[in-house]
Amino acid sequence: MEMLIISGLSGAGKSRVAAALEDLDFYCVDNMPAPLMLKFAELCAATRGRYERVALVSDIRSREGFDQLFAALDELSAAGFEYKILYVDATVETVVKRYKETRRRHPLDDSGGLESTIRKEMRALEPVRRRADYIIDTTGLTLGRLQRTLFHLFGNGTTQKLRVSVMSFGFKYGIPIEADLVFDVRFLPNPFYVPELREKTGADSDVRDYVFSSDVSHRFLLKLEELIEFLLPNYEEEGKLSVTVCIGCTGGHHRSVAVTEALAAYLTGMGHEVECIHRDIAKN
Repeated sequence: MEMLIISGLSGAGKSRVAAALEDLDFYCVDNMPAPLMLKFAELCAATRGRYERVALVSDIRSREGFDQLFAALDELSAAGFEYKILYVDATVETVVKRYKETRRRHPLDDSGGLESTIRKEMRALEPVRRRADYIIDTTGLTLGRLQRTLFHLFGNGTTQKLRVSVMSFGFKYGIPIEADLVFDVRFLPNPFYVPELREKTGADSDVRDYVFSSDVSHRFLLKLEELIEFLLPNYEEEGKLSVTVCIGCTGGHHRSVAVTEALAAYLTGMGHEVECIHRDIAKN
């Protein structure tokens, strides 16, 4: 069992780190009481591999000091459990700013001032920091960069890719609630008014040829491909793990399906992980 103990300054981003680790198949427990760490490890070990990667966030939300955390780590070692410590750090100025923005109270606040409280916690946590196997300073770190850092450390050599869903839909049935981007293609040639094409869909070659029979269709698709290809790396930089691009026409049978198929094929050819969905293609 791979066990990771996440500790560090309050407000430095431990919960955000845990959320990112869940995408790497860690089973994460936030604010795990230190005296329960050994018992939790024993329960996980008893499942015989069900919990192969475990991350425990040790928040200091009491005034009793940090001796319990150190004792719990010693108990884990004595019981034969191997673990790594990930220490999440940030500058005093950064933590002060975050607490001011969220208007939360520091768990060790003793009315001596926020900056003084943070420095007190820093001194108390110094032994944990010295024992840490990994230290991540989140000062100035975007969510995307934090995720890439964690993926580099704990991704087991795999490559993290943004997942792209391209979905066709009909405006008459409503815009998909999961949409990140919505494009209206109701200005393109409409196969609905061609009797031999009406009962077919944009997945059929003759319908697709009809939709892209005009210069406007080709120009639109080119601009759409360029726009999406520009946006995806910027979404990754901001930490998004998935993005849903929705293409809509009136009923979701012809034009939106043809454009969705073409865009999905283009993005797949560019090396993206793409899921192609036709939400309303079977609706009357």
